[in-house]
Amino acid sequence: MPSHKQQQLSVLSISTLSFTVCFAVWVMFSIIGIPIKASLHLNETEFGLLAATPILSGSLIRLPLGMWTDRYGGRIVFLILMLSTILPIYMVGDATKYWHFLALGFCVGIAGGSFSVGISYVARWFGKSKQGFAMGIFGAGNAGAAVTKFVAPSIVAAYGWQMVPKVYAVAMLATACLFWAFTHSDPQHKVASSVTVREQLLALKDPTVWRYSQYYAIVFGGYVGLSLWMTKYYINEFGLDMKTAALVASVFVLPSGVIRALGGWISDRFGAHTVTCWILWISWGCLFILSYPQADLAVKTITGETRLHLGLNIWAFTALLFVVGLAWGFGKASVFKHIADDYPHHIGVVSGIVGLMGGLGGFVLPIIFGALVDLTGVRSSAFMFLFAMTSVSILLMLSTMQREKKRHRLQLAGAKA
Repeated sequence: MPSHKQQQLSVLSISTLSFTVCFAVWVMFSIIGIPIKASLHLNETEFGLLAATPILSGSLIRLPLGMWTDRYGGRIVFLILMLSTILPIYMVGDATKYWHFLALGFCVGIAGGSFSVGISYVARWFGKSKQGFAMGIFGAGNAGAAVTKFVAPSIVAAYGWQMVPKVYAVAMLATACLFWAFTHSDPQHKVASSVTVREQLLALKDPTVWRYSQYYAIVFGGYVGLSLWMTKYYINEFGLDMKTAALVASVFVLPSGVIRALGGWISDRFGAHTVTCWILWISWGCLFILSYPQADLAVKTITGETRLHLGLNIWAFTALLFVVGLAWGFGKASVFKHIADDYPHHIGVVSGIVGLMGGLGGFVLPIIFGALVDLTGVRSSAFMFLFAMTSVSILLMLSTMQREKKRHRLQLAGAKA
């Protein structure tokens, strides 16, 4: 019988590996969608919908999965989830029509619900002082998006896009077997059987939960949206081939996923609120610069007309995107540290709600990005929209801080009276 510490490490490491594989599957249409788009002659909005459909189902299922994790335990729920995705993943390689891809993508997207299962499952194995770090390590499985950026283009180049879902289906089966063999269950981690579904859903009435959801729609929804979008953005904006574009896009995707573990540790040390404030302001500044489109400016001088080119080159663009990725990596950890601190007995259901809203952000954003490009013809409009979203988050954060300060002053005045 392994010791408690050995069980902790085993659960954390295998759950992180499983989430990495699930996340790689969840975003695979960001790569295979490009040749599918060409073969089916899809426009930008249709491509956005294709890439985002798995994100929708993976988001919608997060709330019930979080509730089931609280009730039945994370180990069995995680296993069933992985096994249920294997067949639809494999069938994607045999699809031929647009609606086939949408239907199968919806089924494949269930893999994205693994986050709300795993984050609750892992958190309960650790004490409060280490929960942020443990959840950050698990959340680093977001780097599965980078795995797809590295692996899928090579498979496409060597064997065609149809081979990617075949390989991923086999990987998912192997991962499910490893998960069941090396993880553990603790009955004390389940909520009392007397707790009803209605009582679990009371969290939906909590305004704090919705504030955290709004933050997460930026740091996670934005991360997923750009993970799906950036390969094609680099191809169209900077003229890169698919393999090179995917590699360069991983400069944003990989650090943002991996840094989440450090974000959890810093949130444990300095507080989730402080970290969240900083990442929103940093994101706001970078997105403002990224929003500026490529432009040629004609300036009339005393010697005649001078033309200036304004716009980011690929190096400056990628550097700013890298900073945004790091900020969002910290933010993903800090938001869930908030949840672990404020809702220790309802981590599953609250993480399900917050994860659902973040995932919906990842679903909606690629569609919005595509529609904005179709409407305006300006590719940087994607960053304009993210800048606007971040501005709203900052205003919400500042208004909340003002209300809390006012409440604190009233409490002090009442105590003195």
